[in-house]
Amino acid sequence: MKKEKTVDFHIKWAWHAISRMYNAHAGSFGLTMATGYVLLNIDTEQGTPATKIGPLLGMEPRSLVRMLKGLEERGLIRRETDEADKRFVRIYLTDEGRAKREMAREGVIEFNKMIREKIPLDKLVVFFDVIKEINLLVEEENNKLKATNAPVEDVV
Repeated sequence: MKKEKTVDFHIKWAWHAISRMYNAHAGSFGLTMATGYVLLNIDTEQGTPATKIGPLLGMEPRSLVRMLKGLEERGLIRRETDEADKRFVRIYLTDEGRAKREMAREGVIEFNKMIREKIPLDKLVVFFDVIKEINLLVEEENNKLKATNAPVEDVV
């Protein structure tokens, strides 16, 4: 099968194009697409538990730790121990982090506005339905793979 005829090729191709565009936009104010997404996923009022950010973005814990450390060093976030449960650390945006978050937010809004102006709503509805189905199928497949690759417990 030719790569151009596979579903994953088109998803990856589109995502790379979007990623390059977001990185160019984010780079103009000193961020990357990934750091912009982290800032966008931090609750502006109550902060966000550090353990919740990775799953929201599909990031591995090690990558997230490095990124949060860099954002903290740059003064875009601060970490505070959760008042209710001292085991949790909440991530809060600083004033500069809020400003950078707003810049990232504007980039996302502009991209979506452009897409909605160029692609008819009926086509977008179909696209969203199809991509949701693909995600469900992938999730089901991942669950099957986890089940078959689960460690076998010793029977005593």
